[in-house]
Amino acid sequence: MNLPAELKYTKEHEWVRVEGDVAYVGITDHAQKELGDIVYVDIDTLDKDVAQNDVFGTVEAVKTVSDLFSPLTGTVLEINPALDGSPELVNSDPYGDGWMIKMSVGNPAELDELLTAESYGEIVGA
Repeated sequence: MNLPAELKYTKEHEWVRVEGDVAYVGITDHAQKELGDIVYVDIDTLDKDVAQNDVFGTVEAVKTVSDLFSPLTGTVLEINPALDGSPELVNSDPYGDGWMIKMSVGNPAELDELLTAESYGEIVGA
């Protein structure tokens, strides 16, 4: 299983990569494998403030729809435009081109509450 050590993770299977005061958020390799083929990503929180653990959108696979939970408090600055026409990027490149949102980091201390790759790997049995 692919778990980049430089990322932070949530128990709900989101990942976070912080660049300066902006965080990229997506779902983990484990999550996309569990969901199967992703056919639609629905995120309607652009320019909205979200609190840590709030739902910021949904991801739809062939057999299920799952909520996406914000790993941090902040404002959704951008939604990955590539996912509109190619939601399968979440399956093929979950930590790269399959990112879902960019958000501001409203409370940097929340980063310390997130899981390391090692801790997340223990939860999912990696």
